[in-house]
Amino acid sequence: MIFADRAAAGRQLAGQLAPFGAEHPLVLALPRGGVPVALPVAQRLGAPLDVLIVRKLGAPGNPEYAIGALAEGGSPWIRQDAVAELGVSPAVLARIV
Repeated sequence: MIFADRAAAGRQLAGQLAPFGAEHPLVLALPRGGVPVALPVAQRLGAPLDVLIVRKLGAPGNPEYAIGALAEGGSPWIRQDAVAELGVSPAVLARIV
């Protein structure tokens, strides 16, 4: 399905999630693209909205290919399969993190 914009997608998602409003959910959004989707969901559910700050860990030579992620204040999550497939050494991985 194609949406006019992210807010429109959020409004449609909010309609689908409306039954969960009674469960007192917390809506988490990833910065930039996820916030316009999450805002109408949080509003419709009467739920608090928070932003989860996460940084993609890009592959050496191809930073758009995620080999992991690092959340604010947390430990890195590493895609061991991707690291092994690309032959990323522990030293290079440490620099990326």
